[in-house]
Amino acid sequence: MIHADLVTIEKFAELTGLSCEAIRQYKKKGQWREKIHWIKAPNGRIFIKIKAAYAWIEGKEA
Repeated sequence: MIHADLVTIEKFAELTGLSCEAIRQYKKKGQWREKIHWIKAPNGRIFIKIKAAYAWIEGKEA
């Protein structure tokens, strides 16, 4: 099943024009919070929650 709400860091960077490093820094600095803006899959892969991340970019609550 495809979960269209979640994308990899690389895909989110491609969709928005943000760099992968910028996205990683938002995570590292706590600007993007786990389980709100991103999740970690059991295999360790990070997925961005599209709606919440776009809300943050627009200055809105996730």
